[in-house]
Amino acid sequence: MLAIVCPGQGSQTPGFLSPWIEDDSARETLARLSDAAGADLLTHGTSSDAETIRDTAVAQPLIVAASLLSARALGFGAGAAPAGTSREQLLVAGHSVGEVPAAALAGALTEEQAMRLIRVRAARMAEAAAATPTSMAAVVGGVEEEVRQAIADHELTAANVNGPGQIVAAGTQEAIAALEAEPPQRARVIPLPVAGAFHTEHMAAAARRLDEEVASFTSDDPALPLLSNRDGEAVSDGTEVLRRLVDQVTRPVRWDLCMETMAARGVTGVLELLPGGTLTGLAKRGLKGVPSFAVKSPEDLDDARAFLAEHAA
Repeated sequence: MLAIVCPGQGSQTPGFLSPWIEDDSARETLARLSDAAGADLLTHGTSSDAETIRDTAVAQPLIVAASLLSARALGFGAGAAPAGTSREQLLVAGHSVGEVPAAALAGALTEEQAMRLIRVRAARMAEAAAATPTSMAAVVGGVEEEVRQAIADHELTAANVNGPGQIVAAGTQEAIAALEAEPPQRARVIPLPVAGAFHTEHMAAAARRLDEEVASFTSDDPALPLLSNRDGEAVSDGTEVLRRLVDQVTRPVRWDLCMETMAARGVTGVLELLPGGTLTGLAKRGLKGVPSFAVKSPEDLDDARAFLAEHAA
């Protein structure tokens, strides 16, 4: 059983799409995704600097497009399994914004719908972040109960629960700074390079606008098991997938529960799509002993195909 996972915001780096669009077909795909997203992803994925692609309005469509591009290169998408694999041996999930391309790969959304959705999500979350100075910080280590209590004591939200020893706090910049100055025992507080307190009530205005956008969507039921960030459970109804994608903007990401479901379903391998690395790192701690593979460049594709065949034949 193979879990194919899509990373979230913050995993992008300058120029990371350059080697992926050397052939005309890939460039055409990225141009089409750019049109749907209303962003020049060709430029942002190849020549824009780190500060530019850190902007939420740029980063989110860039991440979604990257996962879709690498999935296409592996022959995967729209609920169809890659050649030589069985749909019965696959499940998909995505962390935060990564849940959007995961929904497209599961067949609940088209690629164009995914990019339209992320266009609104990214722009409105950027606006919400600009309205109030907010941020996020990873709390690494410590005792979970004590970490959660410290986050609550500073009037912050546990916005991402990523697995053993890592909870991301979110809220006002002032409160994040206070937590950093007074960390829980045996824990480190690491400020994250993000523009706002995502997955908290600070994003309520963005969620309302996103809800208006998806009201016109017609969604299909996922053809592959799609794990939800809300509770780690597989969602089988297309309308519910859309509702959860909207709600996710203001709700905590429970990646720890997604990994618990992977373990319960007997996952034997985790394949992380472009830009890979973050979720395979979490899997090493949360799914100990389960092999993982991160797709980072086109040179990884042959090994990725072998990994697919090993775990989802």
